[in-house]
Amino acid sequence: MYLNAHSQYSLRYGTMPVPRLIEEAMARGVTQMVLTDINNSTGAMEFIRECREKGMKGICGIEYRRDKKLLYIGIARNKEGMRELNEFLTHHNLNSLELLDQAADFANAYTIYPYGYRGKLRKNKYIGIRADELHFLFNADINLLRNKLVVLQPVFVCDKLEYRLHEYLRGIDLNLVLTMVTKEDKCARTDCFLPPGELESRFSKYAFILDNTRALMDSCSMNEYNSGRVNLNRKTFTGSKKDDRELLEKLAMGGVEYRYGKSNKEALKKVKHELKVIFELDFCAYFLITWDIIRYASSRGYYHVGRGSGANSTVAYCLRITDVDPIELDLYFERFLNAQRTSPPDFDLDFSWDEREDVQDYIFKRYGAAHTALLGTMSTFKDRSVIREIGKVMGLPKAEIDGFTDPTRATANRDNPTFKKITAIYQMMQNMPNQRSIHAGGVLISEEPITYYTALDLPPKGMPTVQWDMYEAEKIGFDKYDILSQRGIGHIKEAVRLVEENLGKKVDVHQVRKFMKDPLLNNKLKIGDTIGCFYIESPAMRQLLTKLNCDSYLVLVAASSIIRPGVASSGMMPAYIRYHHDPSKVVYLHPVMEEMLGETYGVMVYQEDVIKICIHFAGMDGTDADILRRGMSGKYRSKKEFDRLVERFFEEARKLGRPDETITEVWRQVSSFAGYSFSKAHSASFAVESYQSLFLKTYFPREFMVAVLNNYGGFYSRWLYVHELKKAGANVHLPCVNNSLATVSIVNEDAYLGFVGVHGLENRFMDLIPEERISHGAYISAEDLIKRTGIGIEQVVILIRVGALRFTGKSKKELLWEVHLMMGQKPKPSNNAELFQIEKKNYAMPVLINTDLENAYHELELLGFPLSMSMFDLLKTVYRGQVRVSNLKQHIGKMVKMVGLYVCEKTVHTKNNKKMWFGTFLDADGNFFDTTHFANSTPAYPFRGHGCYLIAGVVVEDFGFPSIEVKKFAKLEILPNPVMD
Repeated sequence: MYLNAHSQYSLRYGTMPVPRLIEEAMARGVTQMVLTDINNSTGAMEFIRECREKGMKGICGIEYRRDKKLLYIGIARNKEGMRELNEFLTHHNLNSLELLDQAADFANAYTIYPYGYRGKLRKNKYIGIRADELHFLFNADINLLRNKLVVLQPVFVCDKLEYRLHEYLRGIDLNLVLTMVTKEDKCARTDCFLPPGELESRFSKYAFILDNTRALMDSCSMNEYNSGRVNLNRKTFTGSKKDDRELLEKLAMGGVEYRYGKSNKEALKKVKHELKVIFELDFCAYFLITWDIIRYASSRGYYHVGRGSGANSTVAYCLRITDVDPIELDLYFERFLNAQRTSPPDFDLDFSWDEREDVQDYIFKRYGAAHTALLGTMSTFKDRSVIREIGKVMGLPKAEIDGFTDPTRATANRDNPTFKKITAIYQMMQNMPNQRSIHAGGVLISEEPITYYTALDLPPKGMPTVQWDMYEAEKIGFDKYDILSQRGIGHIKEAVRLVEENLGKKVDVHQVRKFMKDPLLNNKLKIGDTIGCFYIESPAMRQLLTKLNCDSYLVLVAASSIIRPGVASSGMMPAYIRYHHDPSKVVYLHPVMEEMLGETYGVMVYQEDVIKICIHFAGMDGTDADILRRGMSGKYRSKKEFDRLVERFFEEARKLGRPDETITEVWRQVSSFAGYSFSKAHSASFAVESYQSLFLKTYFPREFMVAVLNNYGGFYSRWLYVHELKKAGANVHLPCVNNSLATVSIVNEDAYLGFVGVHGLENRFMDLIPEERISHGAYISAEDLIKRTGIGIEQVVILIRVGALRFTGKSKKELLWEVHLMMGQKPKPSNNAELFQIEKKNYAMPVLINTDLENAYHELELLGFPLSMSMFDLLKTVYRGQVRVSNLKQHIGKMVKMVGLYVCEKTVHTKNNKKMWFGTFLDADGNFFDTTHFANSTPAYPFRGHGCYLIAGVVVEDFGFPSIEVKKFAKLEILPNPVMD
């Protein structure tokens, strides 16, 4: 009799997750029930699946509300009905339309209006009446409604405790204190499951209403939805599976010749093996659609990086989906696709941040709006900020809430009764769905209209988005295509354009094999000169590259993996570095370990290493090896299946004559590593892009650094990339209205900062100023600029202060006087005729100059860094330290003093939960050095933001990389702002 049950997916309203909603219903003898979450169908497929498993009949629908008002409830009779309900909601969501008072006339779905509805009740339309509304039927003529009345007993909460939770959820949703949450804002206290038989008892005098309700529910069936996972993605690319197979084979074989030449038997054999698996598992369309996406992007001149587990596929390499060669790197196809894999494989396709949206738009247009959608995500109540929200709902003052969210006061708060109450509510809310959002890049392409499975939202991204996340998509049967964006590709694309524009040279950045053999590039890797280069510019990565003397692609691939937190914290990173410098110290457990892990000195660095050992040491096949790897990462289908494979590992190894002690130790290493291992295909993909960036940085450093600046930088602050641009030999100029564009521009060796980096300047003027200049010529004065652009006084003052009008030859102070006289005072109109014409007085202006220090302060304020002076020149002291980076190695083990310009810092927690810090600085020569700050020597947090610091510490060396263990540390004062004196 429950036509109107709600789960937690009725966000900030319902309190029960889908499985518990079903359990609570079954505990009260309910055999069939309708899930009708508010304005969404997020939980519909999960509800059907869970009901089947529990032996209950699940029916789906949607409750439609406008603001807080219940308009009507839609209940699907079948799969087609669910599509109608989803499409009705989707139409309103995608077109930003308010729901109307009346629903559409659904052919395969019922509409239930609340009691009091006065419209016409056509076919499939009913009125729901609550038990507390039955008195309205007393002495009323209900003959016309007799066949249209059904039981309406909403379910939102489980019990009184959850009703209180519901009130808090409503307060958070409406941003109101509890006392301000009205009756209309929340459900009734009785909106829950009733004891067995009670609902029927309440309607006993109106048995026909019960009969109508049963008949309605009995007529509904969700059996058309598949039980168990099936592939719901688009089934063919060409329209025919036969043609798909032939096309994929043709493309793959053509790709073998392109990638490997005409007579590479190993490549041919591997491709044929992969094609056989792809055909058997019905993944032709998946490969061809991915190839089609890349083909479109390439036709537009877009760059891409293909990574993810798909980079393990030689077919993908031959189709140019990825530039990673699985044969060269000994990658296992089974890591990507095998007969036993229960979760869908995927390709991660990275595009430049400003090109991804066009690629997504192509996918929507090529495969149809009805069959294409972005993947959603579901954020949950799991952040400590929820405590702040609960405190606000309770009406607590801000100071008290701040105290409850301060981790340093955890002990003091423990016995506070208010805090105990907040914690109890927080624990109930923890991990509850909070709001729907959008996945980083997942796209779904379905065979059937996607509205059979979900309604669609239109988030700020502006593209239709499903109402469930990737985990639910996987369970339903959808394989996503990851269309991602990153700044690194933007750097490469922009740099290539600038090289052609500025130097007249065409650059092919896809000659990666050639780059990998270039000694100049490899030398930059070796010394860590990688600022601006994708994935290898962070302090930790530059340190690692230096410690490894990294001078090859394979070592870079390994570095890209061992830098990951899991491998680094396990002790495998120092072991790898140690063995890299002295391979003679490696002790292999078994000859197979030497054969399979010789490249990484017996250290397991990649996920693929787990598969290798399982295959070659334990004699397992590739499919079982990958399942075992996934199981050790917590991704097994069942514990029983996982235990069987563990047992098989030992059994098969014994059959090969491996000693028991060795098997046990190998298993220990494999099982302890697999949980945090990183895919070699991922590392290899990153390394390819790193080499592309490094090539541009090496041969076209100025254009490359301008490209980095124009694509929102990277790991570091903007000023550091300007510093690197100067080091590359560019004459870097302040913004100028007669030379600058919105972004940084470069002509020969002259680089002009753009207007984008000027704080306070409005976006429209960033574009308008250069557009007007390009269209109608250079500006000749401040007045000319003002007249042609219509710029206001506040904005023109910003331009003057940043130096953008220096072409006039006038000082900033003169220009400020000029524009204030021009714009700041408007004479009052006068109707009186002048009797005498008074001669105008011409006042002589005093000499107004700006000092370098004043200019530096203007730049600090408006750019975030001084360009005309260095931060060292701004210091009160002329002291620059005892040593510089150039002679740091001569002082190993000694106490030194250095002056460093702060670049960045990183906070970490030690094993005993104490804080320590790592810092990165520039010396007065502009060279990098790194510091370590231990908790015992720097108990107070030492960093005070951007500026120069006096650093006293001991010089230490680790595999040739020097750094400072800090003992004393203080920020140095700069000269005062003369304007403030």
